[in-house]
Parts: sequence; structure tokens; C-alpha cells
Amino acid sequence: MKNIGETIQSGDWKGEKHVPVIHAPEKVKKGEAFEIKAIVGEKIPHPNTLEHHICWIKIFFQPKDAKFPIEIGNSEFSAHGESEIYNEPSVSLTTKIDKSGTIHALSYCNIHGLWENSIEISVE
Repeated sequence: MKNIGETIQSGDWKGEKHVPVIHAPEKVKKGEAFEIKAIVGEKIPHPNTLEHHICWIKIFFQPKDAKFPIEIGNSEFSAHGESEIYNEPSVSLTTKIDKSGTIHALSYCNIHGLWENSIEISVE
């Protein structure tokens, strides 16, 4: 039996349409609000049809030296062609942090499974 961690895929988002792209500043001020945006299919569009779509994107923050990441955002995409409605998998949130750490984005494609990306963020 596989551990779920063994099923999470990653890659270069410039060449793989399933990898969530994370937009966030490299440095933020302690306790100051900033925006994080995660997009699936930024360079190579994902089909987002009834047959092949992104179901959700989750964003986590793992403070430096913390054992576990903390989920800070979750967006589900429910319309996949019903009544000619098609979602574009993108989520934006505003948050504040007090420690440097890692932002993780995880997305789920109904055909190709789980995909991840992460970036480091420093607190001044």
C-alpha cells in the first residue's frame, strides 16, 4: 500500500498544467497582511471540462521549524461544464504571519491526482 505522500506529484509549472503556481511576496513584514494567489494552468491552460477538471486548491503555511503545516485556505470548484459554466482554478487570499516559513499549494485533478508546489517566504 502506498503512503499518500508518495502519490503527490510536482514539476515545473511552466511545463506542467497541473502544478499550482504560487504568487506571494518573498518578504513580508511581521503581522502585516499580504496576498497569496494560487493558479492551476497559468502557462499551459488546464482543460477544465466535465471530463477533466481541477476539483480544488488548498493553501498551507508551515512556519520555519514547525512540525506540521497549517491550512490557511481552501477553494472547491464545482462547475465543470454544467449549464455551460466552466471554472478557472484560481484562489486568492489575504493573510498575516509572524514567522518565516513555507507556503504550500496542493491541487487535485479528477484524472491526474494530487499536485503540489511550494515557495519560501521571509518575515522581516
